[in-house]
Amino acid sequence: MNQQLDFIFSRRSVRKYENREVPDHMLQDLLEAAMAAPSAVAKDPWHFIVVKARKTMDNMADVLPHGQMLRQATAAMVVCGDITRAHTEHESYMLQDLSAAVENILLAANALGLGTCWLGVHPRPERMEGIKRLFNLPDSIIPMCGIAIGWPKDPPAARTRFSPDKVHWEKW
Repeated sequence: MNQQLDFIFSRRSVRKYENREVPDHMLQDLLEAAMAAPSAVAKDPWHFIVVKARKTMDNMADVLPHGQMLRQATAAMVVCGDITRAHTEHESYMLQDLSAAVENILLAANALGLGTCWLGVHPRPERMEGIKRLFNLPDSIIPMCGIAIGWPKDPPAARTRFSPDKVHWEKW
């Protein structure tokens, strides 16, 4: 693994966090990183709900069956898209734009020493409805995912899942 890319290889899903607050300036850094992502025709359909309230993160964990680490995290985000802002109002373009923003958040958080876990919401109707209700989202806003954020208790080791059999040079 190229050590210059350690911030990528050491990015892992973190599910156990220290009871230590994430400062607002670091959350701002993550938001700026998110909005530096590419977006189809620069439509930037993203919206981010930043959560620091314990009760709200616990309520998110109630909605997201695989989001129990939110009960330990000291911050979270919900990444949403405005379908009316997506390129040609196509959900696929919106999801690609949001995914690029999420990956920037995950990598930036890791570079800052934070841990994260991407929590799927879209396309599960029960999760989408639960998040829409919890945050009172307008009709045009689609929740794509949640992100647990905090200081990792035990930072996982760097690794790669590179598989040469998944690479095709010039042809299949």
